[in-house]
Amino acid sequence: MDYPSSKLPSVGLTIFSQMTALANQQKAINLSQGFPDFDGPKPLLDAVGRFIAEGKNQYAPMAGLPELCQAVSDKVFRCYGRKLEAESEVTITSGATEAIFAAISATVNAGDEVIVFDPAYDSYEPAVTLNGGTTVHIPLLPPQFAIDFQRLQDAITLRTRMIIFNSPHNPTGSVMSSEDLLQLEQLLEGTNILLLSDEVYEHIIFDNQVHQSFNRSPMLAERSFIVSSFGKTYHVTGWKVGYCVAPEALMKEFRKVHQYLTFSTSTPMQAAIAEYMQSDAEHDQNLPVFYQQKRDLMNERLSSSRFGIMPSPGTYFQLLDYTAISDLSDQEFVLWLLKEAGVATIPLSPFYKDGTQTGMVRLCFAKSSDTLEKAAEQLCRI
Repeated sequence: MDYPSSKLPSVGLTIFSQMTALANQQKAINLSQGFPDFDGPKPLLDAVGRFIAEGKNQYAPMAGLPELCQAVSDKVFRCYGRKLEAESEVTITSGATEAIFAAISATVNAGDEVIVFDPAYDSYEPAVTLNGGTTVHIPLLPPQFAIDFQRLQDAITLRTRMIIFNSPHNPTGSVMSSEDLLQLEQLLEGTNILLLSDEVYEHIIFDNQVHQSFNRSPMLAERSFIVSSFGKTYHVTGWKVGYCVAPEALMKEFRKVHQYLTFSTSTPMQAAIAEYMQSDAEHDQNLPVFYQQKRDLMNERLSSSRFGIMPSPGTYFQLLDYTAISDLSDQEFVLWLLKEAGVATIPLSPFYKDGTQTGMVRLCFAKSSDTLEKAAEQLCRI
């Protein structure tokens, strides 16, 4: 039998899955894949079991439980001052990655161009490719990994359908500024270009900075799918519950895809999150301090190492420059580091279309203090 050719011939097992598997095989400290090694808030966890026992075990409405959609609407207003219609402008999804795929599938057609910034989260390009579009890649340059708006303007063509932004940014930890939003508003004035704003780390931002959500800008919001993640905010990444907000016209198209992609998301988990958001509205406001303490602990312990510590103003990721240690490629270096230090990290090159070598690796500091102390001790021996 002749099997059909692959729609994603260059895609294999993600680097995250590869490194986690290797870490498990070698019993190494896993700072590669971006998930905490601690649980979410106990009241939230307990609520899931309670809602299961109470019988909330059937399909939720396609767009999400009304109480959770309303809780999202309330949070967006509290944090960013944007008023949303919960029934028509909020959809609960099975993880942020589903929301990203649905937004792209709903609006990108064959021949369209979608601009992404490298290093980029690895789900963007496959979603564009599967929908017949083409990604146009613009580099974010170290050490700040800031957007070059002249390069962005030069990359826009008549075929540009969408631009994908990610702030706070995975894998670099960079964040957009209020000036960036103003420049983007000016650049897009008079165009019909859509935006996909990946804001899953919206509450993990440091040094007294304020997250510049696209929700803050009416001009940007009217053309944006804005995606976030309950998993990142509440330390429950395995629940795979996220959400998307968008103007009603865009959301109608989004839901056409969502209803045939996952239809709905876990009912008891939605109910638990909705309840917890109402009972502890300050949880997200406490995350910056919570994670900055972990970032600062890790960086302080690594200050005597041979690694160069790059700026990390957001997310729970830290880039380390290893060029003073080795001239290996980053994919070779992470394997060497795994063997020599017993610590799993992620190479940066898979986040680039062309496999750019930066001499950097990414680690995740969403770990317990004991884990971070032990990992830093082992890395300092290198």
